[in-house]
Amino acid sequence: MGKSLRVAYGESLVKLGAENEKVVVLDADLAHATQTCMFKEEFPDRFFNMGIAEANLMCTAAGFANKGYIPFASTFALFGAGRAYEQIRNSICYTNANVKFGFSHSGLSVGEDGGSHQSFEDIALMREMPHMTIFVPCDPAETEKAVMAAAEINGPVYIRVARPVCDDITTSDTPFIPGKANVMKEGNDFCIISCGLMIPEALKAAKELEKEGIHTCVVNMHTIKPIDKDIILKMNETCKGIVTLEEHSVIGGLGSAVAEVLAGHSGARFKSLGIEDKFGKSGKPDQLFEAYGLTAGHVVKTCRELLNF
Repeated sequence: MGKSLRVAYGESLVKLGAENEKVVVLDADLAHATQTCMFKEEFPDRFFNMGIAEANLMCTAAGFANKGYIPFASTFALFGAGRAYEQIRNSICYTNANVKFGFSHSGLSVGEDGGSHQSFEDIALMREMPHMTIFVPCDPAETEKAVMAAAEINGPVYIRVARPVCDDITTSDTPFIPGKANVMKEGNDFCIISCGLMIPEALKAAKELEKEGIHTCVVNMHTIKPIDKDIILKMNETCKGIVTLEEHSVIGGLGSAVAEVLAGHSGARFKSLGIEDKFGKSGKPDQLFEAYGLTAGHVVKTCRELLNF
C-alpha cells in the first residue's frame, strides 16, 4: 500500500527528531497538510506554528540555525519559495544558515486546488540561490533518505514534497548520495532523465520504447543541485537522444539544469518536457498530467521524434 510523500516527510521528521534533539520543526499553519503534525504530537516543545506568516517563519528558522539547531521549515511550495523568497535569500542563503525546507503540494499534482496553488517555479527560485541543495524524491522511501541526508548537510536544503499517494519504486538498499543520480534502468539508445513523481512515467515510457527495440536508460536525478554532471555527459556520449521530464516549468528546473551541463558539448539530441510557460488549472492530477503532456505516451512520442529527426 502506497503513501503520500508528505506523509513520508512527516514520519521521517519524527524518526529524525528521535535521533537528534537539535531538530526543530516550524510550520505556517498547515501542519495537517504538510504532515508536520506528526512531529508536533511527538515533540510538542520542538514544534512551532508560525501562523500564516511565511516571512516570519523563515527568519525564525534562521535564528534557530544560528543557535545551533537544525530547523525544518514547512509550508506549501508556492508560499515558501514564492512569498518568503526574500527572507530565504537574505536571512538564510546569504548567510549559509543551516535551514532545511520541506515544501509540500508542489507541481500539478495539487490537482483540484488549481493554478493559484500549483507551484511550477519553486525549483527555479531555489536553484539560483547560492549554497542551496535541492532534493526531489520520487517515492516515500527516497523521501525519508532525503530528510536524513538534509540533516547531515551544513547549509540550506530544499526537499520538494508532493501530495499524491504513490508506491515505493526504490528500496531501503537503493543508494541516496546527494549530487549522485541513480540509474533506474540501463540502456544505450536513449536516455530519459527525470525526478519526483515523473519517474514512474519515465519507466513506463522506457518499457514502451523497449518494445520497439529502443534500449532506454532512465536516470533518477533526485538531486537537482548540485546536479550530477558526470552522468549527464556520459549519457550524452553513449545515447542518441536525451529527454528530461519534470513536474515543473521547463524554465529553470531540471531541464534547464541538464541543458546548462550539455551546453558546448556535441552529442545526443536533447528535449526538455515539463510545463510550457503556463499556469495551472483545476483538475484531477492524472487529467492534468495528460493535459500538460507529462505522461509516458508524450515521452514516447518525443523520443521517436528525436530519433527520426
